[in-house]
Amino acid sequence: MDNLDIGILSTLLDNCRESDRAIGMRLGVSGGAVRARRQKMEDAGVITGYAVKVEPPLLGYGVLYVVVTGQDTEEILGQCGLIGSPYLVVPCVGGITVCGVVVRMEDGARMQQKIELVREIMRDVRILSIFEAGGAGAGGTGRLTRTDMEVLGRLAESPRRRTDDIAGEAGLSAKTVARCRDKLHAIPDVQFTLTYDPEKLEGYIPYAVLAWTGDDEPTGALQYLDKRFSGHYLQAPFVARNQVVLFMYCRTIYEMDAVTEEVRQSPPVSAADLFIPKKISLYDGWLKDAVAEACASPRLHLARR
Repeated sequence: MDNLDIGILSTLLDNCRESDRAIGMRLGVSGGAVRARRQKMEDAGVITGYAVKVEPPLLGYGVLYVVVTGQDTEEILGQCGLIGSPYLVVPCVGGITVCGVVVRMEDGARMQQKIELVREIMRDVRILSIFEAGGAGAGGTGRLTRTDMEVLGRLAESPRRRTDDIAGEAGLSAKTVARCRDKLHAIPDVQFTLTYDPEKLEGYIPYAVLAWTGDDEPTGALQYLDKRFSGHYLQAPFVARNQVVLFMYCRTIYEMDAVTEEVRQSPPVSAADLFIPKKISLYDGWLKDAVAEACASPRLHLARR
């Protein structure tokens, strides 16, 4: 791996649909060079797949993040299944695992009740942290139509598919599909991204810093952190309520420690936690169900739950 590989990987993490040519123009190389590097990373298992990551609140669901000791993924998934649907599971260095759980809120239950249920069910593991994370404020499914959801579902199956292929399969015009695609791209809670194997980024260490801002509107904090740390970003930060998650990379553990401490000491940040992923798994079963339910709805515009 070298800086060009990291640049290509970083660009695809933020938008896996960007063309090789466009990436090459941004990085100062040819599209053919980008294609060759991308193929090399796929063949080597650095890039493990492409995905559409949708923040559950966009579709009216809640999402809980739980940090636990232990790395028995099957056991953790089994326990999560008693609460809701798995969203992501990330075993990290140090014997901890971060898991996201999608929960339905249509029964009127408050999120605090869900949190207490998690604590009750996951008695066999030590829970280090548990918190609700709202999305970036895209406004719920009231902004989406059945057609938008159908296109989203087909893109989720294969995020890099050509617009014409989706149009032909769905029986829609290419113009309609392109309009839906561009609409989805513009929503912060919809991300066309990829999954990668952190252990195969030879010469680089990917890590995440969860910064607590103490502010339900962390936009100002994000602007400050962007100015200070954007040179370390592996992908765009994730913002949710009073949290900003910085996805970063470094060459050495000493650099990682120094940058994390700088984040921790930043004026907008009240606390910060460091996570070094060993594996990253995204789950889309809940999204497939949500798309199927939305497409079966008689409503043209889908109301938020």
